[in-house]
Amino acid sequence: MANVSDVAPGGPGIEARWTSSAKNGVGTALSRHSPVWFTLSHGVLNEIYYPRVDSACTRDFGLIVTGPEGYFSEEKRHCQSQTAPVRTGIPAFHVTNTAHDGRYRIDKEIITDPDRPCVLQRLTFTALTGDAADYRVHALLAPHLVNAGAHNAAWVGEVEGVQILFAVGQSRYLALAASVPWRAASAGFVGVSDGWQQLHETGRIDPQYHRADDGNVALVGEIGFAPDRATAELALGFGQTEHEAAAYALASLAEGFDKAKDGYVAQWAAWQKGLRPLARNGGQHAPYRTSAATLAAHHAADRPGAVVASLSIPWGAAKGDGDLGGYHLVWPRDLVETAGGFLAAGDADEALAILDYLREVQEPSGRWPQNLWLDGRPYWRGVQMDECAFPILLADMLSRMDHLTGAARDRALPMVRRAAGYILMNGPATAEDRWEEDAGYSPFSLAVEIAALLGAADLLEADNDAAAATHLRETADCWNEQVEKWTFAGDPDFCQSVGISGHYVRIAPPGATDRANATDGLTAIRNQTPDRSTLPVGEVISPDALALVRFGLRAADDPHILQTVKAIDHALRIELPQGPLWYRYTGDGYGEHEDGAPFDGTGKGRPWPLLAGERAHYELAAGHPKAAEALLATLEASAGDGGLLPEQSWDAPDIPERELFLGRPSGSAMPLVWAHSEHLKLLRSLEDGAVFDMPPQGVKRYIRDKTPATLRIWRFNNRITQVRQGKTLRIELATPAMVHWSGDGWATSTDVKTVPSSLGSHFADLPVAKMEPGATLVFTLFWLGAGTWENTDFTIGIAQD
Repeated sequence: MANVSDVAPGGPGIEARWTSSAKNGVGTALSRHSPVWFTLSHGVLNEIYYPRVDSACTRDFGLIVTGPEGYFSEEKRHCQSQTAPVRTGIPAFHVTNTAHDGRYRIDKEIITDPDRPCVLQRLTFTALTGDAADYRVHALLAPHLVNAGAHNAAWVGEVEGVQILFAVGQSRYLALAASVPWRAASAGFVGVSDGWQQLHETGRIDPQYHRADDGNVALVGEIGFAPDRATAELALGFGQTEHEAAAYALASLAEGFDKAKDGYVAQWAAWQKGLRPLARNGGQHAPYRTSAATLAAHHAADRPGAVVASLSIPWGAAKGDGDLGGYHLVWPRDLVETAGGFLAAGDADEALAILDYLREVQEPSGRWPQNLWLDGRPYWRGVQMDECAFPILLADMLSRMDHLTGAARDRALPMVRRAAGYILMNGPATAEDRWEEDAGYSPFSLAVEIAALLGAADLLEADNDAAAATHLRETADCWNEQVEKWTFAGDPDFCQSVGISGHYVRIAPPGATDRANATDGLTAIRNQTPDRSTLPVGEVISPDALALVRFGLRAADDPHILQTVKAIDHALRIELPQGPLWYRYTGDGYGEHEDGAPFDGTGKGRPWPLLAGERAHYELAAGHPKAAEALLATLEASAGDGGLLPEQSWDAPDIPERELFLGRPSGSAMPLVWAHSEHLKLLRSLEDGAVFDMPPQGVKRYIRDKTPATLRIWRFNNRITQVRQGKTLRIELATPAMVHWSGDGWATSTDVKTVPSSLGSHFADLPVAKMEPGATLVFTLFWLGAGTWENTDFTIGIAQD
């Protein structure tokens, strides 16, 4: 008979860690009554999220099998696992775990109850050697309530005569109940007195501890299978109190697994039936349905339009409580990409909900946080200009597709105006590029900003603000005309070796405004060791430049683009078993180390499958549909065993002990919702025969009509020092002022008051177009509100056109 003790020893346990990011299943019910999400990896449940999709509450939840002569087997480590959806596109899963030594098999079905926050498993244990009665099967659960493994409490309790395993952390509770009695149950501290330690040492839960408080805790229960049938249902309920969590778990068990499964599958089948048929070669086309389900499985139950980037924590097994967010946060850029995926698949309602959510979490300045929790609280606080621009592009696309009408349009227009005003006064240089690292002039950020200004102009013009529309187009023209000046250069030796005259660089430093050569300066590589932490600007290449085509600013056969494609392929392309993939940029360190050790602030960047999707869109724009089709196949073949797309793929010889295999997912995030969104858009683009999300305004204005810029813009955060002859000089300020200026060294002077733009700025246009090259103008400012002079003269030279 087992010993029973009140309090487990060894608190607080070892330091808490998360788990593998290599998911092969994610699921949730399409029901507001069931705010719970689960993930699967290595044949067991990993992070389970409650009550919001940004709130992880478990590390993992699996089974341990013990038997005669000290037999010990943990299904996540000692089994060959197969995971498959019960139906294509339905994220209800059947998992089969077969012991490597051939002694047993475990079959599980996993869903959430659509009527309540409860994760359900129906499991069957089959002895392949000996009889089922020879073995003991134990459920081992590691609570990590509300994104933290520390300061949790666990205990064994009873409700209405039923033994239940409980845990609490940060006022959130979970309750684990079974359809059969627990033969034994215990709470302990991980690494010291938890069930894993007991079972590994003795094969039994002995002693049985009632409680483990304030630490990294675990719960264990031996499943009391009936003598003639090794089948049981496990219900993991969540709630605001222990009684609520237990009531949910018991109610799910009482109603039965089949009822919950029927409702769960029916909801998903109905949603999938309403999507656009984008299947390739007929049939269901599992990758399409998987991508669509992946997007839907990442959205919030109680916050319409909120979708997190991934239900995973990259290199999670090496991450602790300090990495609160993982990727289960909202990135505005990823969110707009996701909206495009929904639109491509035919779910305009979800895209409209995303636009509404973006409107709700927009900051008063007009921008969006770098990333945020579902309630709008910023997590990282960087400023990325593409993230400020993407929501405008979403509004424009919805409008062009006739989805943004009536009240939805009325709600969106103030958001668009504020965002456009922010871009106007803070672009075109970005504080961080789309890879969240460097400041300066990024071809990608520039493309998104310029396209967004043109889209905002159309929206505001339709709202009877022609002046604002003109202002935005003039700014877009100004920036578009200088893209090559700011970002087209290249290392001479490299260019000669490739046979090109130059290429777009990954990013040029902020001081590029008047710089003659974009190769001047250094680019910081922020995820590398000190000896690799900088490279000359002209040596750093990225596929980001293809955004100039994707967003309609440059033709696919523009000479600058064609030369850059050669540079990209020479420097960043790698052939893998599934086909070609590309790295993010030269010298990238965001990935595992050479020996496969997890990224820890430095490493070696690995290729990203989503970049194959972006390249496929370029090939389609270039008139190469067969190349685009081939890259679609590469993208789909980059998925893991469950059909989920990873952030990165392993590009080196196999390292089996780290589960790294050439061409297969690396240890970074999987699934990456952004990659699945790109997949959906590529399927739609191939069906349409044109890039689905390419804004048309730039195509007409710059590629067809070749509209030139008429002005250059001076701001305090963009202090240009020269203007080309023939251009008007615009002084753009945050507050009203009088511009006091002279073109003859103050022999004479002119005063011009700024006028409001209706976009939050005040501007004055100085008529300097007829000044001769070599001439100089000088100006200062009198602040009308404060009644004071700036007391600084600003000088601008006139340059030869």
